[in-house]
Amino acid sequence: MKVVKGKDVRAFPIFGGVSGRVVFSSDRVMFLLVEIPPRGVVPEHSHPHEQMGVCLKGRAEFISGEERVTVEEGTFYWIRPGERHGVVSLVDEPSLFLDVFNPPREDYLEKAGLR
Repeated sequence: MKVVKGKDVRAFPIFGGVSGRVVFSSDRVMFLLVEIPPRGVVPEHSHPHEQMGVCLKGRAEFISGEERVTVEEGTFYWIRPGERHGVVSLVDEPSLFLDVFNPPREDYLEKAGLR
């Protein structure tokens, strides 16, 4: 068994002031803590990975095409492979999300110094 505290995992930049921390990554799945600064933005993008997650703290608007959904603490989400999406923080404090990727994102493993 492996146990870690999220605060003990090294952060790396994802988009602008948005940071990520790879908590765990196996051959099939990755747990990534994502922190979005107050009123921060994750620009629209897509990736071939399936992404599921939960908002742990804060509130943000998730945007996919014409769809806009407010996500707040305790809200879960699922983003299909190839789906274009972006996120805008709606609060004046950092927001924290746990994202789960299948397969793991090699680009994030490299940024985290794990490859």
